[in-house]
Amino acid sequence: MNDKELLHKLSDGDESAFKDIFMLYYQQLVVFATKLVNDMDQSRDLVQEVIVNFYEKRKSIEIHTSLKAHLYQSVRNRCLNYLKREQVIRTHHSNIFEERKDSHQEFVDLMEETELEQKIYNIINSLPKQCQKIFEMSRFEGKSNADIAENLDISKRTVETQISNALKKIRTKLSNHMTTCIIILSWVVFNLFGIS
Repeated sequence: MNDKELLHKLSDGDESAFKDIFMLYYQQLVVFATKLVNDMDQSRDLVQEVIVNFYEKRKSIEIHTSLKAHLYQSVRNRCLNYLKREQVIRTHHSNIFEERKDSHQEFVDLMEETELEQKIYNIINSLPKQCQKIFEMSRFEGKSNADIAENLDISKRTVETQISNALKKIRTKLSNHMTTCIIILSWVVFNLFGIS
């Protein structure tokens, strides 16, 4: 169902359309908000406020872009208002507000970064269970191949093969969406997982 159909059903009071919108965008909007306020729980609250407000104004709201872009912009504005209102902006938060409030390109970049991370996590979650476990122990927990092999009672060679398979799958899946696959894969390995 496209945006127009969803919005039409929502305007007619169809709660299933609201549920579809929530399921489609809630998780990635929370990730996006967390990049701005650096607080996962607060991000959930802010995103919920945006979505509830969107539902309450469903009959009068006018969307001049896409539904996704509208929700991202609404969450961004809500986050910046939160930072201003609370008067507890740390240096990182202040930089986000001052540098990004008037920068459309940086806003777009941050949105694309959020969507890329979501794609990567979805790919990881689709890996076979053992492959997923090994990859997460390596990239999320920072364990060495030898430690993983000992922990799971498998050979070090198996660990290396599973990590290689996981990276290949990430590269293959991302190449369907982006032409700069090599650059993105480097970003995945070195930035997303904090590997230096």
